[in-house]
Amino acid sequence: PSVNGAEALLLRMRGDPTRAAAPVRSIIRELDRELAVFGVEPLTRTVQRSVGQQRFTMVLLALFAGVALVLAVVGVHGVLSYMVARRVRELGIRMALGAKRSEVVGLVLRQGMMLAAVGLGSGLVVALVAGRVLRSLLFGVTATDPLTFAAVTVAVFGVALLASWLPARRATRIDPMEALRYE
Repeated sequence: PSVNGAEALLLRMRGDPTRAAAPVRSIIRELDRELAVFGVEPLTRTVQRSVGQQRFTMVLLALFAGVALVLAVVGVHGVLSYMVARRVRELGIRMALGAKRSEVVGLVLRQGMMLAAVGLGSGLVVALVAGRVLRSLLFGVTATDPLTFAAVTVAVFGVALLASWLPARRATRIDPMEALRYE
């Protein structure tokens, strides 16, 4: 029985399921002439229609998540680029006093990873809370799936590392003498 009180007959068969519609109708008509047969379609189409709204919602949420990831990359890159630009003199003095390029890169990357860690920590807390709200929309995964959380954590750290690497590389190209004259 379905929600609207109609009965449903499910058949498993090979080949095109629409071929069975006429024979099934005739068999049902032989059993009870009062029964109306309608809505003959493959089960996959029925399932697709039944989860269409949830699928659209999840695609939309995934799109928003992608936009959020791009904004995070642009934000981390922008903040670190600004920080490197503001610290040109300091980084130049460090290099003039003997700091290796790898140490300067490490300094900038650490600051970028700290930003990412703070953002990721708060994001995971929000995701745990939001997961309870979105639980009814999830299929094949739980709201607190550890594999999903681990994959997202690795992806965000990877993207933040990439976003931090460009300003870090730019910081190593600072000429110490140029930086000392920089105002």
